[in-house]
Amino acid sequence: MDIHHIRVFASVYKHKSFSKAAEELHLTQPTVSDHVKALEEELKCRLFDRLSRKVIPTREAAVLIGRAQAIIEKVEGFKDVLGEFRKDLSGHLVVGASTIPGTYILPCLTASFRRKYPSVLFEIVVSDSRAIIDKVAGDELLIGIVGARLESRQVDYKPFLDDELIAVAPNSFEMRKNMGIRDIAELPIVMREQGSGTRREFEKILEKEGIDFQHLNIVALFGSTDAVKQAVKEGMGISVISRRAVKDELKCGMLKEIRIKDADMKRQFYIINHRKRTLPHLCKMFADYLLAGC
Repeated sequence: MDIHHIRVFASVYKHKSFSKAAEELHLTQPTVSDHVKALEEELKCRLFDRLSRKVIPTREAAVLIGRAQAIIEKVEGFKDVLGEFRKDLSGHLVVGASTIPGTYILPCLTASFRRKYPSVLFEIVVSDSRAIIDKVAGDELLIGIVGARLESRQVDYKPFLDDELIAVAPNSFEMRKNMGIRDIAELPIVMREQGSGTRREFEKILEKEGIDFQHLNIVALFGSTDAVKQAVKEGMGISVISRRAVKDELKCGMLKEIRIKDADMKRQFYIINHRKRTLPHLCKMFADYLLAGC
């Protein structure tokens, strides 16, 4: 059985699209169709139903996808074994990350890893924590780094780095002494969208204080941390955000921190992977590198 057929099948299954599979594999769409057709003929079954612009996997495809992914991983393992023998890691490593680690932590860590292993190509997929956890649980990503521990039976969480959430305000904000969480909750607030790890951790802090998130004076929701910071700078409201994300703005005076009394706003970043998947050597090496403190 041709490994190229299997790779194409797995990509079409993942994307539910021939065109997106072609883009991922750097092939033409007719070539992707030919690979799938050849595999269907070899297996004597239909793998995908083509309905207008939709591609729907058949039951046979759903049964075979796990085996296909295992075959691909074994083939990739040959390269890993040779890399171990030569002490020269190489390959394409895809890492999922929520916004804060993807933007403010991983660029530095991947750069330091590549200085040690320059033949490794990194691809960082950035989304909110919920989306990254779902992708790992659904076998779309092998490894991820997120800022919240959400309920998922398929995902294993390993504590990675500490972080701190802080309240920030525009420079025009008049600071009051002895402000607590309840004082913050009464102010106009700019927040990330649902699914964000930062938002989820802030919700947990509010729950401990007996404050209903739905009762906050939320004036805007944004899909990125940069948009939240910009809105705060423009005076739209205050926000609760990772200290790592506003380090430069605090240093140069573009934002000010609101000191909150008696508030534990610490949180953890986690490295995640599917509990039933064995990480390929390159992926495991990077995870071990992170857990060892780089």
